[in-house]
Amino acid sequence: MSSIYTSFVSALAFPLHEKLKGHSSVQIRRELEKTQWIRPQELAELQLRRLNALLSEVRSHVPFYRQLLQEQGIAAQGLSSLADLQKLPFLTKAVIRANTEAMKSDRARGLARFNTGGSSGEPLIFFIGKERVSHDVAAKWRATRWWDVDIGDPEMVVWGSPIELGKQDRIKAIRDRLLRTELLPAFEMSSAKLDGFIAAIRKRRPRMLFGYPSALSHIARHAQERGIRMDDLGIKVAFVTSERLYDEQRERISTVFGCPVANGYGGRDAGFIAHECPSGGIHLTAEDVIVELVDPQGQVVPKGQAGEIVVTHLATSDFPFIRYKTGDIAVMDDKLCACGRGLPMLKEIQGRSTDFVIAADGTVMHGLALIYVLRDLAGLRSFKVIQHSRSHTEVQLLPEAGFDAVTATERIVHQFKLRLGAEVRIEVRVLDEIALEKSGKFRYIISHAS
Repeated sequence: MSSIYTSFVSALAFPLHEKLKGHSSVQIRRELEKTQWIRPQELAELQLRRLNALLSEVRSHVPFYRQLLQEQGIAAQGLSSLADLQKLPFLTKAVIRANTEAMKSDRARGLARFNTGGSSGEPLIFFIGKERVSHDVAAKWRATRWWDVDIGDPEMVVWGSPIELGKQDRIKAIRDRLLRTELLPAFEMSSAKLDGFIAAIRKRRPRMLFGYPSALSHIARHAQERGIRMDDLGIKVAFVTSERLYDEQRERISTVFGCPVANGYGGRDAGFIAHECPSGGIHLTAEDVIVELVDPQGQVVPKGQAGEIVVTHLATSDFPFIRYKTGDIAVMDDKLCACGRGLPMLKEIQGRSTDFVIAADGTVMHGLALIYVLRDLAGLRSFKVIQHSRSHTEVQLLPEAGFDAVTATERIVHQFKLRLGAEVRIEVRVLDEIALEKSGKFRYIISHAS
């Protein structure tokens, strides 16, 4: 049950806030709460109508797509099926960088400049209009309400994005107080910082948490080590996103905070793509995004098979993302969720393509093949694996008291060589600290091999 204050914020204060910003997120969210129940065939028809409307708009007003659609022979009346989308080439970060100005609509006003963190080695500058922002806000809002929490409920956000952390001005501070949102910066996870985070969470007693799975897992583990209960605060759900969620992270967060964990997937570039419901289905925001999974040759893979996520966001006419390659790997589910929603689902989100490693003989394997070796080591607090090339892999270790570095190193070198190749150099480094990404994220596996 929402409080009177939460109802006030959700029904009045936040809608007014969005209206003043020129966003239509309130109406969009209402529509999304209707369309989530329609049948898959109706949903596909909705996607095709919106796709053709997008193509018509960008043909008329976006120089890059005016030329591209003409070159690809796409008729003015649009596509006859969603499968015809495959007639268009992929949009990559390199293409966007080379055509940034030409990708802006001549009707766009008030575009906001964004950038990705470049964790894949390819940072990207792009632009987003108010239509896209409205749809992303509405999609996240809808998914939040699946868990019996709403905008206005007390929330703790553990995040590291420079966008959020760079706007701590008076207006944002007032907004955060109004929405009862408190931000904890995830850039540093020292013992003293973690003590402060735990104290802040206990003081606020939030109904929901939001953050990187690694950050929330670190806080949960620290609370366990300190012997501090966190499951008596009334937290309803922990929303996690922006990193791969590992099983042990889900278990630790859920156990310590006494709440379910809802996995989400998306990005500033690709949009709010998928979110987990209480029945366990990871639902695509299919009204707004068309998701294809493709193999390394660019061919769409069947359901149940892993492929790179390619996104067409239907609310990006100001700066279009059409068949955008995300670099992330997932598996599409072939079932509908027990919750009754007609939204298609991802069966598994495996992570970035750089979360996979390549053996010396060219065999591609998920980084979990190496992670499992490290997780079995006693006294190891954290780790990171960096595959610099097929012939050189670096392993960074953050030990706890009692860690046997000599025995651990021997085991790591032996087990990694079995997986990557006997000739591969395995460099093991025991450190006092393992650096986070610039965004504040933590990545267990980074591969630069090709």
